[in-house]
Amino acid sequence: MRKIILSVVAASVMLTSASYAAQKVYAKVNGMNVTAGDIAMVIRNPRINFNQLPKQTQQKILDQVIDSKLLTSKAIKSGIEKTKAFKEALAKVKSDLALEVWMKEQYSKAKVTDKEAKEFYNQNKNKFKQPPQVKARHILVKTEKEAKDIINQLKGLSGKKLEDKFVELAKTKSTGPSGANGGELGWFSARRMVPEFSKAAFALKKGEITKTPVKTQFGYHVIYLQDKKPGGNIPFDAVKDRIKAQLKVQKFQKNVKAIAKKLRKTAKIEKF
Repeated sequence: MRKIILSVVAASVMLTSASYAAQKVYAKVNGMNVTAGDIAMVIRNPRINFNQLPKQTQQKILDQVIDSKLLTSKAIKSGIEKTKAFKEALAKVKSDLALEVWMKEQYSKAKVTDKEAKEFYNQNKNKFKQPPQVKARHILVKTEKEAKDIINQLKGLSGKKLEDKFVELAKTKSTGPSGANGGELGWFSARRMVPEFSKAAFALKKGEITKTPVKTQFGYHVIYLQDKKPGGNIPFDAVKDRIKAQLKVQKFQKNVKAIAKKLRKTAKIEKF
């Protein structure tokens, strides 16, 4: 049942691809159009934009579709549609597709109100907690001496002057990937960083830098604390959509299982 439920998403993608087929034409094969839909069926990933792929990759995909069109024509002309194997396979495809489309319809019918989402939130607040977080920048260098030199250059500065100078030094001195962005790390909880780094960052006050280099497995850090916020419950509005999506799946699963249970009562089932 779980596999069937998960396949609803796949069905949705496949149906979207089918409707897309009537759009851009990339080639013709014996009068048959090679469409965007044909290409989407080969790529099978809606997040990949065919037009943004390298030309060589586009050509390989297009050649694959062209070969498929030619082989399909040959298969049909061979009379394969009249064979027992084809008819059995077609019946199986029709059966599977019928279930996919029906399941998609059942999923669409499952509705969740804001009231239901709020009730779930109130009854499960322990599931919507976030730990204390800080927002920081850092400068990563290889040696303790380099880190101390940077700290000395920042001494006596405060406020915007301190942050501007820190950003400048991060861009020119930091060996970390965030250096190009002024050492910006964004918001993070203690568990997201190595212990030594988190301990030093969370000990700072807003607008402060570490007075001594912070050593980790990556090197030596100078940390500037931009902001901090305490932990607590995540506001309902921030998780409402996530809750509704979760409850929708639960309702859908419950409804489908109920229908299956009812059908079992009047079905003749034999297990071997």
